[in-house]
Amino acid sequence: METVPAPKADLSAQIAKAIRDAIVEGRMIVDERLPSEAELAEQFNVSRPTVREALKRLAAQSLIRTQRGAFGGAFVRRLSYEEAYGQQITTSTLLLSMNAVSFEIACEARYAMERACTALAARRRSADHLATMRAEIHRQGQPGLSDESFCASDVAFHRAMVDAAGNPVLSYQLAGAVEAMQPLMNMITFTARSREAIVAFHTRIADAIEARDAAAAETALEELAAYTLELGRGVMAARAKR
Repeated sequence: METVPAPKADLSAQIAKAIRDAIVEGRMIVDERLPSEAELAEQFNVSRPTVREALKRLAAQSLIRTQRGAFGGAFVRRLSYEEAYGQQITTSTLLLSMNAVSFEIACEARYAMERACTALAARRRSADHLATMRAEIHRQGQPGLSDESFCASDVAFHRAMVDAAGNPVLSYQLAGAVEAMQPLMNMITFTARSREAIVAFHTRIADAIEARDAAAAETALEELAAYTLELGRGVMAARAKR
């Protein structure tokens, strides 16, 4: 039986996956130079343009970097948590929108994960984290602030609280929870919620974290979660009656 050759695009994806797997599994380390295009073409028994397409895929995923000159080539790139935030947020946003995640599920997940940061934030917060939280609280209390700006400030406040935990893995994992789920919740509840109530909750959280009182911070966050959930249910019920 004659075998139909795989399309060039499929071959480049397979090669990219093989190299990506080697990087993820630690068989290729940061700053290690990849074989040349000619060597990769021979290794995978494909053309150099196919290899070039595979390398473009890896570069788009921030897994490799290229360098020109006599000592140039493609090298395994060190991916920072900060650079990965955008990918996490995009993926989380797509998952929420494409899978029609309910408000209650998003709210439950987001606050459950965020609570994991409160004790660490109370213990490790810096003056900069506190200053950011206070600045956002002040911004939220300004008259004439648009709904869009208030929502953006809301996200920035919680982002600062998460970052105050001083754990880059948690910050990365929660990037999607805060910056994808929070806007979703804001979009549903912004017409019903009280800005004064949100400011009061945020102030209690910031005060508790500044005082290194993890229990008080968690209590305030739990009450904020309950308030948000109640608002969401009310809005959804009102929509259902229309």
